[in-house]
Amino acid sequence: MHRTPAVSSSSGVSAKDAFRRFWPYTRGFRRWLVVGALLLILSAACEVVAIWLFGDITDRVLAAKDLHAFWTPALIWLEVAVLTGVATFGGSYLTALVGERFLLRLRDAVFAHVQGLSPDFLDNRRLGDLMVRLTGDIEAIEQFVASGVIQTVTAAVSAVFFAGAALYVRWDLALVSFAVAPLFWVAVRNFTSRFRDAAVRERESSGTITSVVEESLSNQALVQAYNRERAERGRLHREGLSWLEAKMAETRLAALYEPLVQVIETVCVLVVLGFGAWELTADRVTLGGLLSFAAYLGYLYPPIQSLGHVNLLASEATASAERIVELMETRPAVAERPAARTRAARRGRVAFDGVTFRYPGADRPALANLSFRAGPEELVLLTGPSGSGKSTITKLLLRFHDPEAGRIRLDGVDIRELSLATLRDTVTVLQQETMLFPCTVRENIAYGRPGATDEQIVAAARAADAHDFITALPDGYETPVGQRGRLLSGGQRQRIAIARAMVRDAPVLILDEPTTGLDASTARRVLEPLRRLMADRTTILITHDLHLAPEADKVVTLRPTSTVDDPQLARLP
Repeated sequence: MHRTPAVSSSSGVSAKDAFRRFWPYTRGFRRWLVVGALLLILSAACEVVAIWLFGDITDRVLAAKDLHAFWTPALIWLEVAVLTGVATFGGSYLTALVGERFLLRLRDAVFAHVQGLSPDFLDNRRLGDLMVRLTGDIEAIEQFVASGVIQTVTAAVSAVFFAGAALYVRWDLALVSFAVAPLFWVAVRNFTSRFRDAAVRERESSGTITSVVEESLSNQALVQAYNRERAERGRLHREGLSWLEAKMAETRLAALYEPLVQVIETVCVLVVLGFGAWELTADRVTLGGLLSFAAYLGYLYPPIQSLGHVNLLASEATASAERIVELMETRPAVAERPAARTRAARRGRVAFDGVTFRYPGADRPALANLSFRAGPEELVLLTGPSGSGKSTITKLLLRFHDPEAGRIRLDGVDIRELSLATLRDTVTVLQQETMLFPCTVRENIAYGRPGATDEQIVAAARAADAHDFITALPDGYETPVGQRGRLLSGGQRQRIAIARAMVRDAPVLILDEPTTGLDASTARRVLEPLRRLMADRTTILITHDLHLAPEADKVVTLRPTSTVDDPQLARLP
């Protein structure tokens, strides 16, 4: 169950770098960002007008006790309120729309990039950590790059509006209030770096928890069979404690920041009200003017606080950006040539010419100077002890990796000259571990050929000797197979996989230990549809079991050392 832990980038990504890196993902809907920001700015402007109307009503209606002067400003205030509501709704809706589209585009891009990486990359990563990167980390980036842009712009413009209105009402009171405002920035600067460190720890711990849950539940039968439930609960609990510590550190900082800002805001308001009361007793300001000024001040500090909050969002986003950038900067093991051929092979002739390959970090080659041929209607059997490189041949033929030396040809063409899609459409692999998706039988068979008709699916199932047991299932072809096909027996899963390979109908077939894990009677039942599957195809059979050797045209025996200089090629009678 142990896997290589997720690697966090140590290079460090600044807020500026994160913004520059991910801002291009807003292309195509930036106009909605602008419209949303303008609507929210209009909403702030309406608030300025509403406060001015409040002060006017206070002085001309309440203080003067003149009811007739009430109706005109009241009607204007109502109209302004309606306009404020419409603008706020429109701005908020567009902000959410842009944010969600940004999130969708970025997640699609990261997922597509991960799909292009070698399967070995995923084998060495904890799946739960990758899931958190594709969800929580991307959401944190969106809150900074997309939503954060509108929040920053509207907060800055709103602060200017309310500060300007306050200066207009009483410039001296405004200067007093502005003198206290820098305290907000001092508070933010003291919290930013610590909040970022806490966010990094929380993201990593969250990924670890998800990995533990995924690993344990996906192996639940083994866990129960070995009475390891308590150990797995303990493992999850320990990781949960690490996450709790990181999360509470983050929560503690956020919880401290909010009341600190509130205290600073209260101090500012009290200072201004005290000075204003002195001005009011000296008749240098009206009651309406003082109340309007206090309202402007009350509306001024939230945008300033919001600007400070953007810094905290940026801290969290940079922590997430490091993890996403680390993924995006991981290069695929192979690169497709710009002018790669897209014409598929017709015959399916496979040739390994002096192929040598060493896995990254390995101290010896997995294959060395390997040469063999496999042609149409031929069965080439690859055998050898564990570690001799049998499964490596499949990875090289599918171009999960490229050989260090030598070349692999398909119908005489170096496979590096073919597009990856064309190459992989030409080769069908029946894996040693039968892989099924948690959907219906029909969908699992049709996975081999998207758009396959019902007739083609049923024909493939019949050829794979699977139709009878499928129709006996509760819902026939519409029966769900469960997680990894566990609602079916091993032989049933294998026959569905054979049907999936048959409906694919590719000229090259690789069988990787097709009968491993099956009892003798089940293996015999699988062999007949396998023979039908191999007919008229170039077939490479990778196996320890030599019961099919008499049917093979060639046997290639590999040795688990770097001395595979002269692989045995034996034509059987």
